[in-house]
Amino acid sequence: MSVIFGAIADDFTGATDLAGLLARSGVQVSLRIGVPDAPTLYTAPYEVIALKIRSVPPATAVDQAEEALSWLQAAGARQTFWKYCSTFDSTEKGNIGPVAEALMRQTGANQTIYCPAFPENGRSVFMGNLFVGREPLAESSMKDHPLTPMRDSNLLRLLTPQVTGRVGLVDRLCVAKGPEAIRSELDRLAKQDVAHVIIDAVTDEDLVAIATACRDFKLLTGGSAIAMPLPHLHRQAGLLPGQHHDALCKAPSGKALVLSGSCSAMSQAQVAVYRNRAASYRLDPLALARDGTQPMLDWLQGQGDEAMIYATANPESVKIAQARLGQERAGALVESALAQAAVFARDKGTRRFVVAGGETSGAVTQALGVIQLNVGREIAPGVPWCTCDSAGVHIALALKSGNFGDDGFFATALRELQPA
Repeated sequence: MSVIFGAIADDFTGATDLAGLLARSGVQVSLRIGVPDAPTLYTAPYEVIALKIRSVPPATAVDQAEEALSWLQAAGARQTFWKYCSTFDSTEKGNIGPVAEALMRQTGANQTIYCPAFPENGRSVFMGNLFVGREPLAESSMKDHPLTPMRDSNLLRLLTPQVTGRVGLVDRLCVAKGPEAIRSELDRLAKQDVAHVIIDAVTDEDLVAIATACRDFKLLTGGSAIAMPLPHLHRQAGLLPGQHHDALCKAPSGKALVLSGSCSAMSQAQVAVYRNRAASYRLDPLALARDGTQPMLDWLQGQGDEAMIYATANPESVKIAQARLGQERAGALVESALAQAAVFARDKGTRRFVVAGGETSGAVTQALGVIQLNVGREIAPGVPWCTCDSAGVHIALALKSGNFGDDGFFATALRELQPA
């Protein structure tokens, strides 16, 4: 089947977040890890390509995004979506704007929107300012993110240094008037050569109005939630069949392993809770630099049905490791160790993996050799179980953004995955 909607995500958890929300509607979703090497015989109506480009140099991010778009266009995608985090993780030299402009050129779009709002997960945009719950972005825990510290809550100020075109705003007063008013304001801004438009959204109803107004846009950008209304709109337009796809995801039997590399406040809470349930091993970048990964693998060898390996730590501990090792090396040591743990565990019989953190999810899926995932039902908003093949072995993966889920998420994930 020809692709109706093609998405490019800047990290792996963001891709599963988007895929899970789309699958919620009953549409068939295929999640591909990286750009396929060649055209495939089968494509789903909704294709999501997961890249690992959030923290790479902008030129590298642009090259990979353009390659992904070329594949989607060859597969017949009618509409393209550039998906980034609902907390707009990007410094002034970041990748959100440069990638968006590159995709605009390639799709021929003269205007696109930026809507990271995800009300169900506490992300809202009001008068151009992004909120995490009731806190402005720059006052939330994201202000101390080790890779993309968010020190400004105003999306217009964050985006402007990243793009060459003009930046504008469709505010909540306009959004509340509905799709026609939104489209009229977008047209007015287009006549003023405003190519990049931040759109306010504080409720799911706002997202429906925005998606309806932009249903014919060649390129949309934002967090995953703005894509949620699209399957319904596509069905209304006759682009999708009326029947729903069963997204039931049944897991293979075998051991379970939680791998957490995220240092978000929520991941810290989740690790603290799960330590009381399962055997756990803490990765220290300084110890990894000194002793390597063999102590971790020796520990993992002796574990039972459930275990957790984590590098999750508070910002102060992260800064100490980065100061001694350098930010890039500290991160690489942790990612490599968690990836090695995943492969070792798979070869020893682990078949269910819960992975926390975008960078960690990218490292783990690449090490496992995963190239495509079948998207199942959600564990929590934006976090589905997926099944896939890894070196000829059938496994289940849950790839979680660091900020998503409640503090009992890890146990909930393993409890809700249905055995085959």
